[in-house]
Amino acid sequence: MGTDSMLTAEVSDPFCLAAGEATALLAGHPWHRFAILGDSVAEGLIDPVDGYHPLAFPDRVRAELLHERPGLASLNLGRRNLRAAEVLDTQLGPALEFRPDLALVICGANDAMRPGYESRADAVDTTLTAIVRPLQDAGAQVMTVSLFVMPQYPSMPAWLGPAFSRRMTLLGRRTAALAATLGTIHVDLATHPAIALGEVLTGADGLHGNGRSHAIAAAEMIRRLSREIQGA
Repeated sequence: MGTDSMLTAEVSDPFCLAAGEATALLAGHPWHRFAILGDSVAEGLIDPVDGYHPLAFPDRVRAELLHERPGLASLNLGRRNLRAAEVLDTQLGPALEFRPDLALVICGANDAMRPGYESRADAVDTTLTAIVRPLQDAGAQVMTVSLFVMPQYPSMPAWLGPAFSRRMTLLGRRTAALAATLGTIHVDLATHPAIALGEVLTGADGLHGNGRSHAIAAAEMIRRLSREIQGA
């Protein structure tokens, strides 16, 4: 993308892409129309980190796909604070009208954030299915993701932090299982090795990812897309 010289930390990060690696991994990719649906993560909230790419991972993936196919059309419908049902109600229709052949769906965290998610988890799965299936039926390959789950969220209220981590773990497991059932292109970040090493992956708000976490997520998604390309 012509920015490798600026990514001094990223290109030497063992969890990120080396200089020029995205180009090699996505060479000859088949996608022409890319849609992004979801919440604040899909929208692209990011706390930049010096030496790492400034784009959030959904838009980073879009930019790398565009670099390899300059005619790629894209649409990011992501909006912060939305629960899965709100993504279904407000974004599925516009996404289908866009006619993507590749779609990234990121939602559920705002459902998991709220107490009582455990009792609503089946309904959230049903809603995610109602988003993914119509996109697939319309000819799109759908990407899903289980987001990073920190063992602690120290900036969150003490009564919420540990419970939120447990609920996000549950969401990650359920999303991965649903992805296997639906046949999505899934990326599981919930147990990424960087978490076990105690790396700081959250930004100033203590909840959303920082620039390094987005670079790691982009690397995992691009590698996963590359495997899809090779298997096509």
